[in-house]
Amino acid sequence: MIEIHGVTKIYKDLVAVKDLNLTINEGDIFGFIGPNGAGKTTTIKILATLLKPTQGYAMVGGYNVLTQADDVKRVMGYMPDNFGVYDDMKVWEYLDFFAAAYKIDRNKRVQVIDDVLALTDLTHKKDAMVDSLSRGMKQRLCLAKTLVHDPQVLLLDEPASGLDPRARIELRELLKELRKMGKTILISSHILTELADFCNTIGIIEQGNLLYAGDITEITHKLRGGKMVEVKVRDGFAQQAEEALLGNSTVQEVNREGNIITVSLPIDLAEDPDAFITDILVDNGVKFNSVRELEVDLEDVFMQVTKGIVQ
Repeated sequence: MIEIHGVTKIYKDLVAVKDLNLTINEGDIFGFIGPNGAGKTTTIKILATLLKPTQGYAMVGGYNVLTQADDVKRVMGYMPDNFGVYDDMKVWEYLDFFAAAYKIDRNKRVQVIDDVLALTDLTHKKDAMVDSLSRGMKQRLCLAKTLVHDPQVLLLDEPASGLDPRARIELRELLKELRKMGKTILISSHILTELADFCNTIGIIEQGNLLYAGDITEITHKLRGGKMVEVKVRDGFAQQAEEALLGNSTVQEVNREGNIITVSLPIDLAEDPDAFITDILVDNGVKFNSVRELEVDLEDVFMQVTKGIVQ
């Protein structure tokens, strides 16, 4: 749904984006990660047809951002980091304005507006003035505006910026729902905890250079050197568990701290890691409380990648 080919953007002496190549598939939620000034917003504006690259080109929904900008706008919804709202309008009027801008028939607009208000949980604010909304509600209203023409691709630039914890959680749940609807979403952020639990692919950019792009689990395994499983054994079974695990030729490494044991397994292990470790423990008579594969820690990934490990 998104293809970027050799995109470079130069502002006088500043190279904002350098030779960027990237592919995002249909249905992906792609987390675009990087510090402020890394090139995230520049890239998104190029995809949104708001900036022309110095070199290269990009495709959104099969359309070229340089030569088919109007077609791109029909299949793409863009939510900027600093969005504008019109304070002297009611919520439904604000959405009706943008629906008209997207040339949605007048007789269809009422239903479209009701649908996006329901999706963003703003139905009860339909007749409220925009300037009476909290920041979180304005953020959701901007997202509702982005959805009025039912775009296939969403470009969301720092959508959770400035939101309180509750509003951030609500936004995450909404993004998960949009993915279930088949939307392809590119979402940028420098707050990694916002992205960890719902992105399936990520791209890490620093000083205009894309350091990594791909499956979030794959890069975590690569940086860890394998899949990691945590075992919590019952009192008196820690040493027995450690010996049993070390005795298996597939196990790469075992670290024990008290009754908690961390096991490293090969990246290409065909079996489910939890089931594999459980079988070893059961076969050796080890009693335990839990076995779980360790989740992705995006902060660890980011710190390692930006130190040059993937570069």
